[in-house]
Amino acid sequence: MYKTFAKHLLAIAFIIYLIAAIITALLALAGGTIGILLGSLVSIVAAFVLQATLVKAVQDIRDGHADLSIGQTVSEALPYIGSVALASILAGVAITIGLILLIVPGLFLITIWAVIIPVIIIERSGALASFRRSRELVRGRAWHVFGTLVLVYIIMLAVNIVLGVIFSALPHVWGDGLSSVISGTLISPFLALVVTLVYYRLVGSAVAAGGAGPYGEYQQQPPPPGNAGYGGYGQPPQGGDPWSGYNQPPPGSGYGQPPPGSGYGQPPQGSGYGQPPQGSGYGQPPQGGWAPPTQQVPRPDSGWAPPTQQVPRPDEDWPSPPPPQPPR
Repeated sequence: MYKTFAKHLLAIAFIIYLIAAIITALLALAGGTIGILLGSLVSIVAAFVLQATLVKAVQDIRDGHADLSIGQTVSEALPYIGSVALASILAGVAITIGLILLIVPGLFLITIWAVIIPVIIIERSGALASFRRSRELVRGRAWHVFGTLVLVYIIMLAVNIVLGVIFSALPHVWGDGLSSVISGTLISPFLALVVTLVYYRLVGSAVAAGGAGPYGEYQQQPPPPGNAGYGGYGQPPQGGDPWSGYNQPPPGSGYGQPPPGSGYGQPPQGSGYGQPPQGSGYGQPPQGGWAPPTQQVPRPDSGWAPPTQQVPRPDEDWPSPPPPQPPR
């Protein structure tokens, strides 16, 4: 990915480093000590902008295409600069203290917080929440992450040594400035690629292991095969004659088990309305709830005869039927 998208990634890093270097140099020349301090602040802010922008760029090119321009990439990363800055400062202070007191705690913090910036940019997480999320992702894979970071820092150290030797012949000011810009331009995209792809690898491992992915859809179970095509109401009734409508209904017709509380469940007790046998021709009940019909005419092939007159019980809640009529 570094080789394929080198032009895009190196251009982002070079532009941000160059702008920061120019502003820092101008402040140092114009303001003395205060200018130097302001220039240092500009460099720090530029580092945060560069981190967020490069992670966003790696997220963009993972599909094999750079869909965002340099300006668009920076624009989409700018809303997260505050969270990136806060998380980076807190992590830097804690890691420094851990390295000064005992080296092992500092290395441990570097490992478990390795993907806080990708978490903020990709998952749109807050600064404090990114620490917990990064630790959750790294849990169980800490040695792999630590080994990857060690290799990355060895490569960065080797590149810095080579560049230092190359620019040692130049004047001190020019040598330091060019070395900083060029080394940052070459190394920063590589570091962003490694860290962001480590994040995606960790997320994929967590999902494959049944862990909680960043989005809820990874944990959803597919519906049972019996529910497919019937609106989630299970298998339709089996059997019946070809005219009854109880054979396989067309997909999406809604002829499955009726939803609870729809009024199509069991008829009131004692109403005389039992379950009609299969093939009776009694398909979908009338809309609007159960109401006793004034008369029923059996189908010739149904094998049963409905009552000619039905009187509701006094304790029933459904509407009173119209006056009885003689059967035809």
